[in-house]
Amino acid sequence: MTGIQVRTPVSADGRLGPAAEHPGLSDPDYLSRRRGIAALARGHRVGDPYPSVDYLASEERTWRTVHRALWKAQDAHACRAALDAREHAPVPADHIPQHAEVGARLRRLTGFEFTLAGGVVANKRFLGSMADGHFHAVQFVRHPAVPLFTPEPDVIHDVFGHGIHLAAPAFADIYRLIGRAAMRVEREDVLQMISDVYWFTLEYGVLEEGGTPKAYGAALLSSYGEIGRLPAARVRPLDIDAVLATPYDIRGYQPVLFSARTLDEVTDTVAGFLDGLDDDSEPRRRTAVRSTGGAAGVPPGRG
Repeated sequence: MTGIQVRTPVSADGRLGPAAEHPGLSDPDYLSRRRGIAALARGHRVGDPYPSVDYLASEERTWRTVHRALWKAQDAHACRAALDAREHAPVPADHIPQHAEVGARLRRLTGFEFTLAGGVVANKRFLGSMADGHFHAVQFVRHPAVPLFTPEPDVIHDVFGHGIHLAAPAFADIYRLIGRAAMRVEREDVLQMISDVYWFTLEYGVLEEGGTPKAYGAALLSSYGEIGRLPAARVRPLDIDAVLATPYDIRGYQPVLFSARTLDEVTDTVAGFLDGLDDDSEPRRRTAVRSTGGAAGVPPGRG
C-alpha cells in the first residue's frame, strides 16, 4: 500500500502485525459467533425493530475490561466536548447495552437511534440514513484475547464512539449535515468524498486544546492504544483538500490526523465543503490509493 504503514495490534501485549493475524479475523469459533450475531441484520430495513442479543459472560467481561481502560484514557486525551457528551451518553460500566437501550436514551437527547448493521454498509445507505437520525451499528463484541483493539467495528466502538457523539446536539448536527449531503448524491465517487471527510472528522478528528491535541473522533474515543498516542501523532490543520489527498487504511493505527480549534470550526468546514455538493461535482483525486477493505460504514471498531 503506497504511503501507508499498517499497524495492527494482534496480541494482548500490543505486538503489531498484519491484520489477518488478529484473532478477531482468524479464530474460527469467534468468527462463527460473530457471523451468527451479524446474520440478524440480513434483510433489515432502516428504522425497523430487530432482536436483541443474549451476550455471553465472556463478552460482558470484555466490555467491563474495555470500559475501565477507555474511561481513564478518555479522561486524559478526549476533548472537552466529547467528555461533556459522555456525561449524558448511554455507556454503562457493568453491562453491554442493547441497541434499544442506547436508542431510547439518544432519542430523548438528539433524536438519533441505532439501526442494525451486520458489517459492511454501502456509502449511500450508511451516510444517507444519518439525515433521518439513524446510525448503523453492529451488535457483536470484539475478541476477548485482544480486548483493547479490534480491526473492525464492534458494539464497543459504536457505543463508546458514536453513542457518545449522538448524545450531544453539536455532534449530532454534523452527522445530519453529512447525511443530507449523501441523500442528494448518487455518484459513487462523490459519495466517497463525503465518506472520506466523515472518516477524518467524525471518526478520527482532533481538537487543539491548550496547545495539545485532544480526540473527538469516534474511532479515537473507542481506541485505547490510539487515543493514548495522540501526543506523538502527526497532526495537521483541518483542510478539506488535504483530507481528500490523504490515504488511509482502516485496519490499523492512522498515520495522519487532522485538527481544528473548535467543534464549531469542524461544523463550518464540513458544511462549507458539502454546501452545493451534488452529482455534477468534480471528484478530487488522491495522490495515493486508500485501502479501506470494503465500502464505507465500516470504520475500525477499535477500543
